[in-house]
Amino acid sequence: MKKILPLFFIVFPFSLFAQSTDELIQEIEAYQSSLNEKFINPETSILDKDTFRHFMGLEFYPIHLKYRVEGKFVRTPDEKPFLMPTTTDRLPEYVKYGEAHFEIDGKPLKLMLYKSTDSWGDPEKYGDHLFLPFTDLTSGDGSYGGGRFIDLIIPEGDTIIIDFNTSYNPYCAYNSKYSCPIPPRENDLLTRIEAGVKDFVKH
Repeated sequence: MKKILPLFFIVFPFSLFAQSTDELIQEIEAYQSSLNEKFINPETSILDKDTFRHFMGLEFYPIHLKYRVEGKFVRTPDEKPFLMPTTTDRLPEYVKYGEAHFEIDGKPLKLMLYKSTDSWGDPEKYGDHLFLPFTDLTSGDGSYGGGRFIDLIIPEGDTIIIDFNTSYNPYCAYNSKYSCPIPPRENDLLTRIEAGVKDFVKH
Protein backbone atom coordinates (compact mmCIF):
# COMPACT_ATOMS: atom_id res chain seq x y z
CA MET A 1 0.00 0.00 0.00
CA LYS A 2 1.41 3.34 -0.97
CA LYS A 3 2.04 5.88 1.73
CA ILE A 4 1.00 9.35 0.65
CA LEU A 5 1.12 12.87 1.88
CA PRO A 6 -1.72 15.25 0.99
CA LEU A 7 -2.21 15.55 -2.76
CA PHE A 8 0.72 17.13 -4.63
CA PHE A 9 1.37 19.88 -2.05
CA ILE A 10 0.41 22.58 -4.55
CA VAL A 11 0.24 25.65 -2.35
CA PHE A 12 -0.32 29.01 -3.94
CA PRO A 13 0.87 32.10 -2.03
CA PHE A 14 -2.51 33.76 -1.59
CA SER A 15 -1.67 37.25 -0.44
CA LEU A 16 -3.03 38.96 2.63
CA PHE A 17 -2.63 42.23 0.80
CA ALA A 18 -5.35 43.79 -1.31
CA GLN A 19 -5.90 42.11 -4.64
CA SER A 20 -8.53 42.74 -7.22
CA THR A 21 -11.34 40.27 -7.75
CA ASP A 22 -9.95 39.44 -11.18
CA GLU A 23 -6.49 38.70 -9.75
CA LEU A 24 -7.91 36.38 -7.09
CA ILE A 25 -10.04 34.51 -9.61
CA GLN A 26 -7.04 34.15 -11.93
CA GLU A 27 -5.00 32.65 -9.08
CA ILE A 28 -7.74 30.15 -8.30
CA GLU A 29 -8.16 29.25 -11.97
CA ALA A 30 -4.42 28.68 -12.24
CA TYR A 31 -4.48 26.43 -9.20
CA GLN A 32 -7.38 24.38 -10.51
CA SER A 33 -5.70 24.08 -13.91
CA SER A 34 -2.56 22.79 -12.23
CA LEU A 35 -4.59 20.05 -10.54
CA ASN A 36 -6.06 18.98 -13.85
CA GLU A 37 -2.64 18.95 -15.47
CA LYS A 38 -1.42 16.46 -12.86
CA PHE A 39 -4.24 14.09 -13.78
CA ILE A 40 -3.93 14.54 -17.54
CA ASN A 41 -0.17 13.94 -17.59
CA PRO A 42 0.43 10.15 -17.73
CA GLU A 43 3.68 10.60 -15.80
CA THR A 44 2.00 12.23 -12.79
CA SER A 45 -1.57 10.91 -12.96
CA ILE A 46 -2.70 8.61 -10.16
CA LEU A 47 -5.60 7.26 -12.22
CA ASP A 48 -5.61 3.62 -13.22
CA LYS A 49 -5.20 2.88 -16.91
CA ASP A 50 -8.89 2.34 -17.64
CA THR A 51 -9.99 5.47 -15.78
CA PHE A 52 -7.21 7.52 -17.37
CA ARG A 53 -8.32 6.42 -20.82
CA HIS A 54 -11.78 7.93 -20.26
CA PHE A 55 -10.75 10.89 -18.09
CA MET A 56 -12.36 14.15 -19.22
CA GLY A 57 -11.02 16.43 -16.49
CA LEU A 58 -11.95 17.36 -12.95
CA GLU A 59 -15.19 19.17 -12.21
CA PHE A 60 -15.20 22.19 -9.94
CA TYR A 61 -17.88 24.24 -8.27
CA PRO A 62 -18.09 27.76 -9.73
CA ILE A 63 -15.46 30.03 -8.17
CA HIS A 64 -17.03 32.15 -5.47
CA LEU A 65 -14.92 34.48 -3.36
CA LYS A 66 -17.20 34.22 -0.34
CA TYR A 67 -15.43 30.88 0.15
CA ARG A 68 -12.07 32.61 0.33
CA VAL A 69 -12.09 33.55 4.00
CA GLU A 70 -9.72 35.47 6.21
CA GLY A 71 -9.76 33.82 9.60
CA LYS A 72 -8.18 34.25 13.00
CA PHE A 73 -5.30 31.85 13.49
CA VAL A 74 -4.94 30.52 17.03
CA ARG A 75 -1.80 28.54 17.77
CA THR A 76 -2.32 25.56 20.08
CA PRO A 77 1.09 24.64 21.49
CA ASP A 78 1.86 21.56 23.58
CA GLU A 79 -0.57 19.36 21.67
CA LYS A 80 0.16 15.63 21.77
CA PRO A 81 0.72 13.80 18.46
CA PHE A 82 -2.00 11.34 17.49
CA LEU A 83 -2.57 8.67 14.88
CA MET A 84 -5.03 9.80 12.22
CA PRO A 85 -7.30 7.06 10.85
CA THR A 86 -7.11 6.37 7.13
CA THR A 87 -9.01 4.36 4.56
CA THR A 88 -6.64 1.45 5.28
CA ASP A 89 -4.85 0.20 8.39
CA ARG A 90 -2.13 2.85 7.93
CA LEU A 91 -2.00 5.32 10.83
CA PRO A 92 0.09 8.41 10.02
CA GLU A 93 1.06 10.61 12.92
CA TYR A 94 -0.14 14.21 13.08
CA VAL A 95 -0.29 16.91 15.68
CA LYS A 96 -2.86 19.64 16.00
CA TYR A 97 -0.97 22.83 15.23
CA GLY A 98 -3.68 25.46 15.56
CA GLU A 99 -7.24 26.54 14.89
CA ALA A 100 -8.82 28.76 12.26
CA HIS A 101 -11.86 30.82 13.28
CA PHE A 102 -13.87 32.42 10.49
CA GLU A 103 -17.34 33.15 9.16
CA ILE A 104 -19.25 32.25 6.00
CA ASP A 105 -22.58 33.98 5.40
CA GLY A 106 -22.37 35.34 8.94
CA LYS A 107 -22.10 31.85 10.45
CA PRO A 108 -19.16 31.36 12.83
CA LEU A 109 -17.07 28.31 11.93
CA LYS A 110 -13.93 26.68 13.21
CA LEU A 111 -11.44 24.21 11.74
CA MET A 112 -8.45 22.43 13.23
CA LEU A 113 -5.13 22.67 11.40
CA TYR A 114 -2.74 19.75 11.53
CA LYS A 115 0.91 19.10 10.88
CA SER A 116 2.39 15.79 9.88
CA THR A 117 5.17 14.79 12.26
CA ASP A 118 7.01 13.45 9.20
CA SER A 119 7.31 17.02 7.92
CA TRP A 120 9.51 18.07 10.83
CA GLY A 121 12.32 16.02 9.31
CA ASP A 122 12.33 17.94 6.02
CA PRO A 123 11.80 21.60 7.00
CA GLU A 124 12.98 22.94 3.66
CA LYS A 125 10.27 21.06 1.79
CA TYR A 126 7.36 20.61 4.21
CA GLY A 127 8.37 22.35 7.43
CA ASP A 128 5.99 25.28 6.98
CA HIS A 129 3.03 23.26 5.65
CA LEU A 130 -0.26 22.66 7.42
CA PHE A 131 -2.84 20.04 6.53
CA LEU A 132 -6.54 20.91 6.59
CA PRO A 133 -8.89 17.94 6.05
CA PHE A 134 -12.61 18.66 6.33
CA THR A 135 -16.10 17.45 5.57
CA ASP A 136 -19.24 19.53 5.10
CA LEU A 137 -22.86 19.16 4.07
CA THR A 138 -21.87 18.64 0.43
CA SER A 139 -19.83 15.53 1.38
CA GLY A 140 -21.60 12.71 -0.42
CA ASP A 141 -23.99 15.23 -1.96
CA GLY A 142 -21.96 16.94 -4.64
CA SER A 143 -18.47 16.55 -3.26
CA TYR A 144 -16.52 13.42 -2.32
CA GLY A 145 -18.09 11.65 0.64
CA GLY A 146 -14.73 11.08 2.29
CA GLY A 147 -14.09 14.80 2.59
CA ARG A 148 -11.61 17.15 0.97
CA PHE A 149 -8.21 18.62 1.77
CA ILE A 150 -6.56 22.03 1.67
CA ASP A 151 -2.81 22.63 2.00
CA LEU A 152 -1.76 25.77 3.84
CA ILE A 153 1.38 27.61 4.85
CA ILE A 154 1.93 28.49 8.51
CA PRO A 155 1.04 32.19 8.81
CA GLU A 156 3.48 34.64 10.32
CA GLY A 157 0.81 36.41 12.37
CA ASP A 158 -2.63 35.64 13.75
CA THR A 159 -4.48 35.82 10.42
CA ILE A 160 -4.85 32.97 7.95
CA ILE A 161 -6.40 32.78 4.48
CA ILE A 162 -8.41 29.65 3.71
CA ASP A 163 -9.63 29.39 0.15
CA PHE A 164 -12.12 26.57 -0.22
CA ASN A 165 -12.01 27.11 -3.97
CA THR A 166 -8.66 25.29 -3.79
CA SER A 167 -9.97 22.29 -1.87
CA TYR A 168 -9.19 18.97 -3.52
CA ASN A 169 -10.10 15.31 -3.19
CA PRO A 170 -7.82 12.72 -1.62
CA TYR A 171 -6.32 10.12 -3.93
CA CYS A 172 -8.91 7.60 -2.73
CA ALA A 173 -11.63 9.43 -4.63
CA TYR A 174 -9.88 8.36 -7.84
CA ASN A 175 -8.04 5.15 -7.08
CA SER A 176 -8.86 2.68 -4.28
CA LYS A 177 -5.29 1.42 -3.98
CA TYR A 178 -4.27 4.53 -2.05
CA SER A 179 -4.40 5.10 1.69
CA CYS A 180 -5.87 8.47 2.64
CA PRO A 181 -6.48 10.30 5.92
CA ILE A 182 -10.08 10.48 7.14
CA PRO A 183 -10.99 14.01 8.30
CA PRO A 184 -11.53 14.11 12.07
CA ARG A 185 -15.09 14.72 13.27
CA GLU A 186 -14.06 18.04 14.76
CA ASN A 187 -13.53 19.27 11.20
CA ASP A 188 -17.06 18.51 10.02
CA LEU A 189 -18.61 21.83 8.98
CA LEU A 190 -22.38 22.01 9.38
CA THR A 191 -22.77 24.09 6.25
CA ARG A 192 -22.47 23.54 2.51
CA ILE A 193 -19.08 24.44 1.09
CA GLU A 194 -19.95 24.64 -2.61
CA ALA A 195 -16.42 25.42 -3.69
CA GLY A 196 -13.43 23.51 -4.95
CA VAL A 197 -13.39 20.16 -6.68
CA LYS A 198 -16.57 18.11 -6.98
CA ASP A 199 -17.03 14.40 -6.50
CA PHE A 200 -15.35 12.22 -9.10
CA VAL A 201 -17.56 9.95 -11.17
CA LYS A 202 -15.90 7.38 -13.39
CA HIS A 203 -17.14 7.30 -16.98
